[in-house]
Amino acid sequence: MADILDRFESDDHSEKVVTGGPKLRVGIIGCGWIAEAHILGYKKLPNVEIVAACDLIPGKAEALFEKCGITSGVNFYPSDEAMIAAEKLDLVSVCTYNRTHASCTIHALDAGINVLCEKPMCVTLDEAVEMCKAEKRSGKLLTIGFQPRYDLNMKEIKKIVESGALGKVYYIQTGGGRRRGIPTPYGTSFIQDDTAGIGAMGDIGCYSLDMVLNAIGYPKPLTVTGFKSDYFGKRPDNYPTHPEYAEVFNVDDFAAAFIRLEGGIVLDFRIAWAMNIDSPGDTIILGTEGGLRIPATRDWNGTTGGPMLLYHEIAGQQVTTEIPLLKNPFSSCFEEKLRDTVECVINNRPAPVPTSQIIINQAIIDAIFRSERAGHEVTVEIPEI
Repeated sequence: MADILDRFESDDHSEKVVTGGPKLRVGIIGCGWIAEAHILGYKKLPNVEIVAACDLIPGKAEALFEKCGITSGVNFYPSDEAMIAAEKLDLVSVCTYNRTHASCTIHALDAGINVLCEKPMCVTLDEAVEMCKAEKRSGKLLTIGFQPRYDLNMKEIKKIVESGALGKVYYIQTGGGRRRGIPTPYGTSFIQDDTAGIGAMGDIGCYSLDMVLNAIGYPKPLTVTGFKSDYFGKRPDNYPTHPEYAEVFNVDDFAAAFIRLEGGIVLDFRIAWAMNIDSPGDTIILGTEGGLRIPATRDWNGTTGGPMLLYHEIAGQQVTTEIPLLKNPFSSCFEEKLRDTVECVINNRPAPVPTSQIIINQAIIDAIFRSERAGHEVTVEIPEI
């Protein structure tokens, strides 16, 4: 039994350190709450210097940097256009609303700047295509901020599939969510269409899709039957101190889909910000030689909810092997995402989370909403870039 577990043991338990060379000049586009994590993470990297930041709201960027303990050496601008025109930058973090991910990313790439764009990649497939075109014509790095990929337990899922222990994968059930967890502690930017564009699907659904799609090599989607709803987001009692939020809620708080993928794989998916159950269920990956159960977390948080279980046969006997949880050697997956991006820029390596994969993720999200509007199954076509 031990040799089976050894097959899935991670061989990367050391924290990577960026050393040597000139400091990267980094800019922050959008200074909302997620930008704080970028600023604090970059502060820990010796080869990074944050030199500029911008936000449409006067004084917001200055206040955030003061909160983060940076009171000098940073120039502030009212827009990404103004910042990019005035500064010589090596890398920017796009931390804006979903609706402006595409425009800010394309502008930076066309100016010859590498980009780390927060998730979701964007809102529509058309936007994703334009981002990929800008990446190609600029020759610069564009990576998408999917930090759960750095969790060692998430990496184990991919290693198990690639080991052949499951045989041919043919069915996947995945998803997750919260019993009550519509994100409004920072106001309504997550729940309004003109800023977010997509709700639960863009917040945590893209992560859930990436967990399984990355494990199986990101096959292209062929057809999607999708559903979404907003029953909880429009209820005033979900916002005890701000019942008025219900009036502006106009994104999805639940979404589900039945997705056919290349290679004869079916993906049964659901995600929620709010629902009348603690979890929509564990993730399961079924193959011809084995099955994998990935315990759900109570609140989708980028790791597994407990040890994974591998169902397989040994000498004709049906057995179940528990895959022990691994402890990440670094301080946080989010900080590792920043570190890896910086290393890739410095060493001219490919993007750690490439758009060639995440455009497939975005195409599925796009198709779910197209299917919901159409009321029937839709086909998925991803243009060649």
